[in-house]
Amino acid sequence: MSVWAEKFPNRFSLAQRFMIASFVIMVSGVVGIGIWVGQQIEDGVVHRTAATTALYVDSFISPLLQELGQAESISPKHAQMLNQLLHDTPLGQQIVVFKIWDKTGRILYSTNPATVGQVFSIEERLALSLEGEVTSRISTLEDEENELDREIRERLLEIYSPVRLSGTNQVIAAAEFYHTVDGLQQEINAAQTRSWLVIGVVMLVMYILMALFVKGTSTTIARQQVALNAQVAQLTDLLNQNGELHERVRRASASIATLNERFFRRISAELHDGPAQDLSLAVLGLGEIIKRNNNVCSLALTEGAPCGQQLNVIQTSLQQALKDMRAIAAGLGLPQLQELNLTETVIRVARAHERRTGTKVTLSLDNLPEQSPLAVKITLYRFIQEALNNAYRHAGGAGQQVRALTEGGYLKIEVADQGLGFDVKQALNGDEHLGLAGMRERVESQGGLFQIESEAGRGTKVMARLSFQTADGNNYER
Repeated sequence: MSVWAEKFPNRFSLAQRFMIASFVIMVSGVVGIGIWVGQQIEDGVVHRTAATTALYVDSFISPLLQELGQAESISPKHAQMLNQLLHDTPLGQQIVVFKIWDKTGRILYSTNPATVGQVFSIEERLALSLEGEVTSRISTLEDEENELDREIRERLLEIYSPVRLSGTNQVIAAAEFYHTVDGLQQEINAAQTRSWLVIGVVMLVMYILMALFVKGTSTTIARQQVALNAQVAQLTDLLNQNGELHERVRRASASIATLNERFFRRISAELHDGPAQDLSLAVLGLGEIIKRNNNVCSLALTEGAPCGQQLNVIQTSLQQALKDMRAIAAGLGLPQLQELNLTETVIRVARAHERRTGTKVTLSLDNLPEQSPLAVKITLYRFIQEALNNAYRHAGGAGQQVRALTEGGYLKIEVADQGLGFDVKQALNGDEHLGLAGMRERVESQGGLFQIESEAGRGTKVMARLSFQTADGNNYER
């Protein structure tokens, strides 16, 4: 069926192919069952006829052959009586050939006198009859002892029946009958025809019922398939809409990141140009005052303390405040990343960290693209900056390493240190590690993946994976 279905895939539906295939199979089954039932009917009719003949032998033939229990031949009187039985009874009239065999294979009596006294080899059916069994078959008269009988008919019903000594089970001879098969064949044909009709009707009813069932099932499946296709189409639309919404959120996050950096840059400029300039001017003015008033000051800020000492304290505080404000301003504002590639961006943030902290950062950069979206560079810069700050703050800058590479169309960044490590789960769930939470939110807002690995005494590794896809849907690659 599968080969046929593959050859004609579009001509018939699945239900039609099933019904055609089942029809072929059912017809083959009907033929096979019909042949088997016909053979069983033929065997039954033959065996029934054989049983009737065996009863005839026991009732009419055996009494005339009892002398064979002591003699080796049949007396003329009994032979004459046998001739009368074969001609005057209804069963006898159906017998074409009749023979009596002794146990040596010699024919003692035959309707064909030419074969009387001849000895033939004992065939299987004759041997079974001499052992007490009744055997029967439709014979084509091919045996040697049937040479003369073939002149009468081509096919005859052959029956072997044992002749027993009266009152015992001793077999003294075997009777062989050859019936005509004309009436018998008509009976067999009639029975076989009836059986074929019954089998055909039953199979036809079964096929019709199966066809109705398959049709109903096919209709149900088709209806469910239509509904399923509609649901799949609806789900596909929802997935597309979800993808579009996700893309919009990602683009909005990228735009927000850019706007935030612009906002931070403006705050940085305002801090630098406003309070930082005022503090710088105050420090310069205070320095001039200190130079002119080394030993005396008209306004003492602390009783009993030299005025110059207090002015030095104020100057130091103002200088430290100015330094911190400039650091804050520098931290809020990013360098001009628009003209930098990823390699230069990583180097810039690492070297800035080294200058600020006086520590060493080991870089490992591999296969980074020359062009990439600004949002990716901003996220990369801030991620490395915060991770290195944490490494310096919690690990003293020990074993600081930055690794960046492209793999499978993604940018992968790793920042590691050799500090004491910490409990990652507790750190991410707590409120005191805002830097880690900020890094994770920044990376995930760009559709990236964020991960931390840390164990007590084995340092910390912070990892991120970012896509190069931009807000306009393009990819920048080397």
